[in-house]
This record gives sequence, C-alpha cells and structure tokens, in this order.
Amino acid sequence: MLMQPMAIALVHYPVLDRQGNVVTSAVTNLDIHDLARLAATYGLSRYYIVTPAAEQQTLVARIAGHWREGAGAAYNPDRRLALKLLQVVDTLEDALIDWCRIAGPDGCALLTGAGYRDGLDIPEARKMADLRSLLLVFGTGHGLAPEIHAPDRPCLNAIRGGHFNHLSVRTAAAIVLDRLVGEGGVLSLGGSVKECRNSLLDTTA
Repeated sequence: MLMQPMAIALVHYPVLDRQGNVVTSAVTNLDIHDLARLAATYGLSRYYIVTPAAEQQTLVARIAGHWREGAGAAYNPDRRLALKLLQVVDTLEDALIDWCRIAGPDGCALLTGAGYRDGLDIPEARKMADLRSLLLVFGTGHGLAPEIHAPDRPCLNAIRGGHFNHLSVRTAAAIVLDRLVGEGGVLSLGGSVKECRNSLLDTTA
C-alpha cells in the first residue's frame, strides 16, 4: 500500500546555535541539491527550504534557476527534475499552508531532531503516513528552536545507531526517509518520477 503524499522542509530559521541561541543558519549548496535529489528518489511531492533571509532566498533562486531553466537544465535533466520539487518560503507556517493547499487539509508536520526521545517510532510514523500527508521537518544548525514545537506537531524519535550521534542533516534525512518510506514509495502529487522524466525529455528534445 502506497503512503499518502509526503514532503520535506529544511528549516534555517528559527534554529539553535551551539550555545542554544535562536539564529538564522546559512543555506548551503549541498543541501539544495542533495535533498532535492533525495525527495525525487523517494517520490516526494515538495521540498521546502525555509528561510526569511532575502539574500539567502536570492542565492537559492540563482542556483536552482541554473539547473531548472539555465544551461544546467539541458546538461543534467535529472537534476532539473529533482529541483522542480524545490520551493523557498519565509516560515514553516508558510510551508504548511502551501502543503495543505496542494495535499489536502489532512496535511501535517512531523518534526525531527537528534534530541527527541519520547516521540513516534518508525512503525507509528508509518501508520500516520498511511493516513495523512506528512511534511517531514528537518532543522539546520543545532536543531529546531522551541517555538517550532506545537501540540499538533508530533516528533519522530532520534536516529539511534550507536553512542555517537552527530549526523549531517542530509544523512539524517536519507536515513529517515529510507526507514519510513523504503522501496514502497509514496503517492506523489506530481506523478511518478518516470512519468515526470519522460515529460521533461519530451519538452527538451
């Protein structure tokens, strides 16, 4: 049984720094590309980058534009396909509003973080994903700020692989999606990756 549509959000504000202060983290080139490719691989419908910083939004638009409409689009159609999923928003609330607009009113956020111990385990999250359109929320820096948390936003338990726990957000997102979605896939709002790729190749031939 395929899960309901799913999306991911990478939050750059509000997040915590090493001292526990609320800050805005910088968008990295790797996060733009790698999480878009990850989203496409697992059949997700959207990838949101959350940052209110205008200069960071401009940077993302320039990088994504090169691969979606610029010279990179013809050079690497697969990357163009992946980056078509990308949308930049000011706040997590904006991402949720957009997600519920396209996925339906049952859309909800599922927060992730290295410090969560009393949240949902993977089997519970899978059951939730069968019924509701999840927006998986990942934080940069040293994790999501407390103001992101709300009673209607459950948390996924932290990845536990051993005593060391300091994964990059890209690695953590890949592990979470593989454990949660695996090879079963999700119901993508944009059609299958194969269908999207065929349509893309038809328009660029």
